[in-house]
Amino acid sequence: MRIPLSVVVLSFLPAALLSQEPARISDNSFLIEEAYNQEAGVVQHISALALAKGGDWAYSFTQEWPFRGQRHQLSYTLPLERIGTPAGSSTKLGDIALNYRMQVLSQPDGIAFSPRLSLLVPTGDEKTGHGSGGAGLQVNLPVSLMVTRWLVTHYNAGMTLVPRAHNAAGDRARTAGFNLGASAILLVSPTFNLMLEAVWSREESVTGPDQASRSESAFLNPGIRYAINTKGGLQVVPGLAYTIGVGPSDGESGVFLYLSFEHSFN
Repeated sequence: MRIPLSVVVLSFLPAALLSQEPARISDNSFLIEEAYNQEAGVVQHISALALAKGGDWAYSFTQEWPFRGQRHQLSYTLPLERIGTPAGSSTKLGDIALNYRMQVLSQPDGIAFSPRLSLLVPTGDEKTGHGSGGAGLQVNLPVSLMVTRWLVTHYNAGMTLVPRAHNAAGDRARTAGFNLGASAILLVSPTFNLMLEAVWSREESVTGPDQASRSESAFLNPGIRYAINTKGGLQVVPGLAYTIGVGPSDGESGVFLYLSFEHSFN
């Protein structure tokens, strides 16, 4: 199983800080981007690790910062992955993402909308499959909706464009990718959630001069997450999920691990 990095590593959302009462978790989903920006004066550090059968894995580290308040958010994502091939395996850095999000809509206990624009920096090695070989742009449109006090849903639609991608042979072509997803979060308690995510993506890879081939993937990702609130205001959120391939990814599976640290920097 190889979950596309565009799905795995570009998930963004702040966690809630400790107050007099245990705060509801409003943390990052694992494969779905939730639509809430970082609160002013609060930074979040997110690690995600997808482990697949056969030994392949994809790790990402994301750091999110509010910019002049909660309306604007800046972040970056560093991906690292191991890819196995018949000729051997390689572990390298992928393409770094520099992200900007605007909180366009945020209604307490209602609906939120925060479109994101990301610059994909070609730091990965396209010769070993760890990068696209060219700079790209990604747009994602996350919507979050609180259905009841105990049920929150999230929806994603996005596109990734690399105007001049490369393959190992040095061929160049424009590639485009699309992603759709949704999740349901059951708030069992203020600090414990049950989660179910569904994601679909279509990606393109360069196969020759001005030629690209398409591939699709689809996964279900049931999981859990738990918040640990400290007296100093630090919130730690570990999470665990089991990823199940469906449709074009039928028969693939893996384990997804998540860990978030959030604290004030004022």
